Amino acid sequence: MIHRGSHAKMDQLYDSVRRGIANVAPSDLMTPSRIVERAADAVSEDAEPTSTIAPYYQDLAGVNQPMNMVFKRGIWWMLGIAALLVLGIRISQLLWMQLRQVAAMTQPREKQTYWKYSQHEWMPWIKRYVLYAPLGKKRHNREIRLSIAGHMGTLPSRFHTIVVGVFLLSNTIYLFWVDWNQENKYALCAEIRGRSGTLSMVNMVPLIILAGRNNPLIWMLHISFDTYNLLHRWMGRVVIIEAVIHTISWSIPAVADLEWSGAAEASVTSWFYGSGWIATIGMVILLIGSLSPVRHAFYETFLNSHIALAIITFGGTLIHCATAHIEGGLPQLPWIIAILILWGLDRFARFARLAYCNWTRAGFTTARCQAMPHDVTRVTLTLPRHVDIKPGTHAYLRFWGVNRWECHPFSIAWVDHHATRDSGLPVAEKEPLTGIDYSRTTTSVSFLIAAQTGFTRKLYDTTVAHSKRFGSPAVFMKAAMEGPYAGHHSLDSYGHAVLFAGSTGITHQMSYIRHLLKGYNEGTIATRRVTLVWVIREYDSLEWVREWMTEILRIPHRRDILRINVFITRPNNARDMSPPSETVKLFPGRPNIPLLLAKEMAEQVGAMCVTVCGPGALADDVRSAAIAVQGETVCDFFEESFTW
Repeated sequence: MIHRGSHAKMDQLYDSVRRGIANVAPSDLMTPSRIVERAADAVSEDAEPTSTIAPYYQDLAGVNQPMNMVFKRGIWWMLGIAALLVLGIRISQLLWMQLRQVAAMTQPREKQTYWKYSQHEWMPWIKRYVLYAPLGKKRHNREIRLSIAGHMGTLPSRFHTIVVGVFLLSNTIYLFWVDWNQENKYALCAEIRGRSGTLSMVNMVPLIILAGRNNPLIWMLHISFDTYNLLHRWMGRVVIIEAVIHTISWSIPAVADLEWSGAAEASVTSWFYGSGWIATIGMVILLIGSLSPVRHAFYETFLNSHIALAIITFGGTLIHCATAHIEGGLPQLPWIIAILILWGLDRFARFARLAYCNWTRAGFTTARCQAMPHDVTRVTLTLPRHVDIKPGTHAYLRFWGVNRWECHPFSIAWVDHHATRDSGLPVAEKEPLTGIDYSRTTTSVSFLIAAQTGFTRKLYDTTVAHSKRFGSPAVFMKAAMEGPYAGHHSLDSYGHAVLFAGSTGITHQMSYIRHLLKGYNEGTIATRRVTLVWVIREYDSLEWVREWMTEILRIPHRRDILRINVFITRPNNARDMSPPSETVKLFPGRPNIPLLLAKEMAEQVGAMCVTVCGPGALADDVRSAAIAVQGETVCDFFEESFTW
């Protein structure tokens, strides 16, 4: 059925064409092109005024595409140059550390004086006020608590603030570099629409690169995933805000031309408009779910919904770019295709690492879970193949009996390699000439997991329940390890290493201690003094690492370089303070970190590094002390953290 309005418009169009033909001169009656031209002019004269708005929300009229491409190149060149600059600095640092290690590894501690002092007078200033400095006075990694259940996250460091600030400022300038003197407000909306949409897509490319665990920039630039995660969050916020501005800039002329009902109908009936709305709504929900209080209160839900909403956003954006009223789609179509490829490659790399580490013809990875004092689960994974794992690494774990689809990162505390049953003698004894036959070894990897909420709490409760039910000290279940990741902070070139750990943060430092003692005995590292400071609440927490610590104390010559100071903040009785060894000392209360570090500085051997892994408050105290001692001598600071 044809509506009356349609008849009226057809009659009006017919009258316009008829008048146009009537105005054709008799000499032009034999020229068809002239007849068509006059008819088109008549139709244009009778068109409604609102039709002039349509190009500013339907097509690229008013969009300054050349300037959009200039700003696209500006952002990508800025990020590329920054990456190249960091790469150059990292290469020079690695070469210097390699030179220092080679020169000092055969020298006694008293002959490492040259490496003790800074080679550049400006370097301590940079460390004190830029690289290591918190945003304010002291607080950096200590959470801003709202309640017991949730918090606002952490504050970025001063250097990270500068990086994020430059990125935000550049995007703000690019976004509002438009012709504000434009008299046609709909043309201005079109220019803002094109600029904001382009910038959103431009920033989405590095956003996806930085989000991946297998991001190649991590090992190329030796920058931690924690830093990339911070940049990912801020880039994501910028991408979403620009997408919202893009949608609002479309809505203003669309509503002016079609009214609210017409704009809503167009959004529902058009693939181009509808997919754009779906992508924008998906982004807004992503932003709400990623707000720090929401993310920390419902972290497991956030992880799963984040992936689902990202897929919806990518799909909507792809359809939006492909179904535009332009031949070949929008100019941004290749970018979203590249984004999907990058995201798919990261997912494939994660799957490949899972398959490689956890499956062979001999079987799958199994986990031995044991409940330890103070709600800690000690987990030892037996991988079915040999996996080379460096000190200071972490891995993502998932358990078939505990939320099998979720995986969380944990520091690797201890690694052992074992000969398989069919290899006969231990591998090292059986093949002294050709080395270890890795095809006949398996690897066990151990973790300490403190029960908090969600996944970690369910793991501990499941372990305790199974132990009580079957009367066994440990529970076995299928598991999988994705990793290892990180491990790019090498301590081998430092003559002096001071390691701080809080609670289960000892896992990060145990791997370094074992590696440094082994390297000292083999003469392959420069380290001549190692001091461990471990802060725990109860004496029973020593049980977490008793097996590993016993093995460390049996390593030859460990008395020459290793000192261990354990601070128990809540000792039960005086007997708990009896030292188990001359090099292992127990102290009640909390450590005076500035005093401890000042004492280490007074006895510094060669270049010094200070590392910390533990609660945010402890990490901030160690950072503050490391900043305070910056001066003539070399003191580098490393922090291991998982801010989410």
